[in-house]
Amino acid sequence: MRRRREGPSASFRPHVDPSSPASLARQLYLALREAIADGRLDAGERLPSTRLAAEEWRLSRGTVAEAYDILIAEGYALARHGSGTYIASGVPDRPAKTGERREPATDDARRDISTQARRVLTSGPSLASQKMLPFVTGRMAHDERTVGVLGRLAGRHINYAFEGYGDIQGEAALRVAIVAHLAVSRGVRCTPEQVFITAGTQQALDLAFRVLASPGDRVVVEDPCYPPARQCLAFNGACIVGLPVDHEGIMTAPLQAEDFEPPALFYVTPSNQYPVGAVLSLPRRLELLAYAREHGSWIVEDDYDSEFRYDGHPIASLQGLDQANRVLYTGTFSKALLPSLRLGYLVVPPDLVPVFAAIRPMLDRCPPTFQQRVVADFLNEGYFPAHLRRLRERLRASRDLLAGLVTDRLSEHLAVMLPDQGINLTARSTGTWGNDMAVSKAALERGVVVMPLSRMNVAITDTTRLLLGFSGLSVEEADIGTRRLADVFRAGKF
Repeated sequence: MRRRREGPSASFRPHVDPSSPASLARQLYLALREAIADGRLDAGERLPSTRLAAEEWRLSRGTVAEAYDILIAEGYALARHGSGTYIASGVPDRPAKTGERREPATDDARRDISTQARRVLTSGPSLASQKMLPFVTGRMAHDERTVGVLGRLAGRHINYAFEGYGDIQGEAALRVAIVAHLAVSRGVRCTPEQVFITAGTQQALDLAFRVLASPGDRVVVEDPCYPPARQCLAFNGACIVGLPVDHEGIMTAPLQAEDFEPPALFYVTPSNQYPVGAVLSLPRRLELLAYAREHGSWIVEDDYDSEFRYDGHPIASLQGLDQANRVLYTGTFSKALLPSLRLGYLVVPPDLVPVFAAIRPMLDRCPPTFQQRVVADFLNEGYFPAHLRRLRERLRASRDLLAGLVTDRLSEHLAVMLPDQGINLTARSTGTWGNDMAVSKAALERGVVVMPLSRMNVAITDTTRLLLGFSGLSVEEADIGTRRLADVFRAGKF
């Protein structure tokens, strides 16, 4: 016989006071009635059996049965022979209590939020969930072989043998694997002791910003800038300064101006500038490192998709070129494996390890160990390189397909910038339109997602660029999406 599964009501904990003059059954009935009326217990939900309820609520079965009988008599519950007691639908509203406030707070009621929260709300777009529509960013291509491997590896670790909190910095096996991977692929120089496992890049950035910059400190970012990083800085009270980006990445010439005030921190995406896609040239990398060394500034290097390089050899990471230990390096497995794993990493200079180890528990006691063990096995047993080769070829094909269709169908309106790395491409106006926000809105109404780069601007006023994602893009979606986008431009002026 199949065992009947318990419903959510099994976790309900009624408040019953043995010292009250009211009987225990009456108190239990009232507690259950209130939970039913205010929606904590839903219609159709099975109440726990009298035996289970007596054990969980530390009452006699007779007391529970009497309370259930009252609920049934008053229409709050119904009994099904051989099945149990269930909450009825269409129950009466909860009786109003004396002095209970029912009306919502009025518009003029004072409801303060922090200054930092207000800054975030006004600093640009939030990282909201996106629909699975053509050209949406952040999707990943499905790989059956990798799914099968991850499933087998996960089976090893689904047990209760690893009770207790994990290491503050993350599982040692995963940190060792990350160090080996970064040394070969990105030229990052570090030891496992310098690595902190985080819940994706965002937590790594938040941790770094909190430790390295005080409220009111100047922080230089690229303009346009990755919105969640900028909002994280705003929430931490930073004074954000944007430096423009060209085809060689962030422009370093303004650093040499006499009136340029040295910042506490630089935040950069040098290997694939988000969102433009430029690669920071070697001369500018060296200039930025020299400036940070001379002025005591920190550099946070966000290498969010370094695994996806399609043409030529990648330029060494800033961290690998750094001789003064001023660079903190962060990466993620969200793009290379699964966003739902929520695994990233932060590499810090050796002398900052004790500081980060002390601060990390304030944000998160330790990263989740299950995902770490699975990914550690995936890396240490040699599955990662083959997975990346398959993924790169698939993404290259998606990139070329999208670029070709945009050129064929939209060249009157869009000039494509073919990226050498990453999972998005940027398209610039040919001069037929100048309002990327209006284009984005019209495209979404037709079921296509194109991101306006102006929403990511810090100080510049360019409104002529769009961002299109090609990761996880099928041939059918690319065909439909470009046709719909062509219809958008034909239908209106922007």
